[in-house]
Amino acid sequence: MAKDNVPSVGILDKPESLDDLLKQDRGEDCLPCRVVGGGAFIGLAAYSYFSGNAQLERQRAKILASKSMFGMRSRKFGIATTSLGLAWLGIWRLFL
Repeated sequence: MAKDNVPSVGILDKPESLDDLLKQDRGEDCLPCRVVGGGAFIGLAAYSYFSGNAQLERQRAKILASKSMFGMRSRKFGIATTSLGLAWLGIWRLFL
């Protein structure tokens, strides 16, 4: 048997570098896939922001009358945060 071809336990036990694995995986992602995926996330962010704010304005009277601990400001912040997160995912998908 060829003893030179058998890796040692120390080499087999060492995990692969995450950066190396991500670089290897990156080559499988084509440009059209990135454009469609990034555009979908950015479009979803815009839809989430505008439709969420429109729903809040329609329900403003009910929200204020309910005396909820979560008023208009916190709900708008939640919608904006969700939309920014989706937009970041779109930018990440496109460029990073």
